[in-house]
Amino acid sequence: MTAATRSTLFPQVPDSADAVLEGLDPEQREVATALHGPVCVLAGAGTGKTRAITHRIAYGVRAGILHPSSVLAVTFTNRAAGEMRGRLRQLGAAGVQARTFHSAALRQLQYFWPKAIGGSMPRLVDRKVQLVADAAAACRIRLDRGELRDVTAEIEWSKVTQTVPADYAPAAAKAGRETPRAPAEIAQLYAAYEDVKRERAVIDFEDVLLLTVAVLQDRHDIADQVRAQYQHFVVDEYQDVSPLQQRLLDLWLGDRDSLCVVGDASQTIYSFTGATPDHLLDFRTRHPGATVVKLVRDYRSTPQVVHLANGLLAQAKGRAADHRLELVSQRAAGPEPVYSEYTDEPAEAEGAARRIRELIDSGVPAAEIAILFRTNAQSETYEQALADAAVPYQLRGAERFFDRPEVRKAGIALRGAARFGGNDSLLDDAVDLPSQVRAVLSGEGWTTQPPAGSGAVRERWESLAALVNLAQDFSAAQPGATLADLVAELDERANAQHAPTVQGVTLASLHSAKGLEWDVVFLVGVAEGMMPITYAKTDEQIEEERRLLYVGVTRARERLHVSWALSRSPGGRPSRRPSRFLDGLRPGSTAATGRTAAGGAGGIERGIPGTRGSTPRRVQRTPARCRVCGRTLTDAGEMKLMRCDGCPSDMNEGLYERLREWRADQARRSGQPAFCVFTDRTLMAIAETAPDDEHELARIPGVGMRKLNRYGTDVLAICAGQLAGGDTDQD
Repeated sequence: MTAATRSTLFPQVPDSADAVLEGLDPEQREVATALHGPVCVLAGAGTGKTRAITHRIAYGVRAGILHPSSVLAVTFTNRAAGEMRGRLRQLGAAGVQARTFHSAALRQLQYFWPKAIGGSMPRLVDRKVQLVADAAAACRIRLDRGELRDVTAEIEWSKVTQTVPADYAPAAAKAGRETPRAPAEIAQLYAAYEDVKRERAVIDFEDVLLLTVAVLQDRHDIADQVRAQYQHFVVDEYQDVSPLQQRLLDLWLGDRDSLCVVGDASQTIYSFTGATPDHLLDFRTRHPGATVVKLVRDYRSTPQVVHLANGLLAQAKGRAADHRLELVSQRAAGPEPVYSEYTDEPAEAEGAARRIRELIDSGVPAAEIAILFRTNAQSETYEQALADAAVPYQLRGAERFFDRPEVRKAGIALRGAARFGGNDSLLDDAVDLPSQVRAVLSGEGWTTQPPAGSGAVRERWESLAALVNLAQDFSAAQPGATLADLVAELDERANAQHAPTVQGVTLASLHSAKGLEWDVVFLVGVAEGMMPITYAKTDEQIEEERRLLYVGVTRARERLHVSWALSRSPGGRPSRRPSRFLDGLRPGSTAATGRTAAGGAGGIERGIPGTRGSTPRRVQRTPARCRVCGRTLTDAGEMKLMRCDGCPSDMNEGLYERLREWRADQARRSGQPAFCVFTDRTLMAIAETAPDDEHELARIPGVGMRKLNRYGTDVLAICAGQLAGGDTDQD
């Protein structure tokens, strides 16, 4: 191991307090040396806030101003707390407590329970769902899995906002919450849930905070003992504290003001869980003499990424917008953000996968690339596209599409219907495959219209809707396909998506991406209806959606790709438009004032490799027409063949069979389903066209540049009769 490697893996502990300050910028140094009185650090994305506060604690410890055991640093995730402890050890400040709110409270509650309450502390349950289900049974209220999850979320919100069951209905109405059931029913379930816990002598995670608050309020001797132990507090991600967490913090502090908070109101994206930036925004009101330091030097992202991030916030409204931070990149210039418009969502996913494949081939590690989307239901299309491109990926904060309980249950229902369809009354009136699928999935909760609001019910519906859409596309590509054929297709797709999870591209929702960063970020689905999401109605909800996009943008270090699709599926009406949040920021768009955006924001690509325009306009689409009868085609399968299904085919049957034999060999060699090489429709189109060169082959829908480069030589050789179906030198 070289000295350089050793110093990187095992950095040398600073030999003095002053050495702790070395390498800090002026603002970070100001934070590190502000050790007395209340301190408020307003830290933008990528500005080194963790570095600033850990050096602050370490400097105080090394200078003899703070005793390690008297400091309590709290944050919101175990990962963040572990990172903070690791940095403090490297700086020579071992012994400082760095914990989440819950773990700090639990530690105190366990210690003081015998003295404050007596007996054994109740068992802590880590999942509420079963208890909520039992409470619903006691109330004779039937809840499906999605409703159970949503009611559980409402109970959690109630507890962190210190709302009791009797006050739930008015509190939910005041907060503008979309409730999964009638508020009176949820209040009843909430009360029954508390009864079930008492009967079973168990507590949940919110109870840990509530009970600690109660002990500190009621037992002044215990509160004094805690305050004697902890005399200095640091709170990270302060914009995310709930009213309950703030109450606990106030009790820890007592009448002291040795508090340092760090946050960014522009990164408040969890208000649905009870988090509020009000405590951060009101800090200087509550502590008039507070030291306020702003960190705006962005060490994470290039000037081009920072320019877009600042532009998003410049259009924001509300309290958080009034306190926005103008970031200043400290990095060298990088590429402009790339804006891509696609005809439909599958094309958007294929475009992202193609670009990612090119990046990986050029040497970018897959682990340094992320695809971020608004809802977990969007992941399936990207999982499939990445699998088709042989790109490894890993899902963060979400289950794989085919591993989701509702998808697995739907698969069982479809498999049963395929086996016993003739005896299933649900299918009596279903004349085609899509109708059969809709009939079966209606029994699983699918409806023609999406449910109102967000949460588990909406996500469950989105998953089932994705299966309905898949059935429509499959039927269009393979007329006459049966329910059994679709089930086989689903099995193949599920197998194709078991990609390695090591060194893979990250697929994540914007919410689960908070606190992470990558060299390259693809922000996908940035269209009206998804960003902002359809159910964001109020000004406050719209602004939180804008902040969510801001968080997504600021995850990128070097390259940023922003894309949207004009329609959901191939051949669909192009009725979508890019997100309003991009107005005035992407090239050629206009802001609310009607002015054209001035440069410095990259170029728009129209879903075609190598095409870029600095003054984009609406894509002109020539209607696809049948090459036999001339009729305008709207069906995706017909568009792929460029003829009506009813028009005579001039397909070379022998060529088609040779292509199928070649495809089977390719699929066997690559260990992927045959459809990942080429679909049946694409093979039929190739057999009908019998292309002579790459230009003709590339014009066939379903080929694309990646598959042209990979398979073009073989396919053209087969068409020319120079290669038998099973003969290939490719591995």
